[in-house]
Amino acid sequence: NEAEEILNRIKNHKGVVGILVVNSEGLIIKSTFDEQQSDLHATLLTQLSDKARDVVRELDPQNDISFLRLRSKKHEIMIAPDKEYTLIVVQDPYAHKDSS
Repeated sequence: NEAEEILNRIKNHKGVVGILVVNSEGLIIKSTFDEQQSDLHATLLTQLSDKARDVVRELDPQNDISFLRLRSKKHEIMIAPDKEYTLIVVQDPYAHKDSS
């Protein structure tokens, strides 16, 4: 299936720590994390995405969030919310750099 191929392509990128697909009710559809990490990421990152959407709409009711990128000291988290599903990718931003 095309969705599986896309997820595998993303998963195989250097530095990707995990992928999570969550439906509009917050239920995990697909995850490469263990159950505890999946639940934690799904809960917290969908809350963050919802809050970001609220902020964008508050600033401009005609606008909506299409992509959210968050960088911490250890990870980069990319959230792509859609009507039915949200794709979350966590990666190590330093994994692709040359270590020599």
